[in-house]
Amino acid sequence: MLTDLPNILTLSRIAAIPLLVGLAALRTPVGDLLACVVFSLAGITDYFDGKIARGRAQTSDLGRMLDPIADKLLVGASLMALAGLGRLSPWGLYPAIVILLREILVSGLREYLAGLRIGLPVTELAKWKTGVQMGALGTLLAGDETGALLHLSFLPVQDIGEVMLWVAAGLTLRTGWDYLHAGLRHASAPAGVGRRPQSP
Repeated sequence: MLTDLPNILTLSRIAAIPLLVGLAALRTPVGDLLACVVFSLAGITDYFDGKIARGRAQTSDLGRMLDPIADKLLVGASLMALAGLGRLSPWGLYPAIVILLREILVSGLREYLAGLRIGLPVTELAKWKTGVQMGALGTLLAGDETGALLHLSFLPVQDIGEVMLWVAAGLTLRTGWDYLHAGLRHASAPAGVGRRPQSP
């Protein structure tokens, strides 16, 4: 059901996107801090929606569909806002491109394999990738101005965020290759091998 708590938490990530982008667009230290807070809270829901769904036996096809969509919309909007607002250095733009392309690749693979009734499970490394990626984006949304606001001017917040983004991009390439390899294996398998039959 759409009104189940896990699905509400998932939808809240999508609902947070306009607020997040609007706060970042203010280009003020307070706006950056609040954008970071909104993003962090949205990211936390990604952990709890699945945990609650499993604990309450409320897992559903709707939830499995919405969860990756919400994640990709949140990440994509954040990266585009950072790039569009000039919050990424030229060398920080490259990992952002890698991350966006990987998300598109995996989405395409999932859509194709869904037609074959084959799931593409999330790996442990992919979970680490998500954690590093969320940390990087939250740090970049905060930026150096937030560091100054919190009297932490000695911390190169922007540089830390971009280093984390490069780490996330590296993990993104590794996990993207794993998913691509799995997808190609199923796509090249003879009909009926390794595939669940489709419903009539």
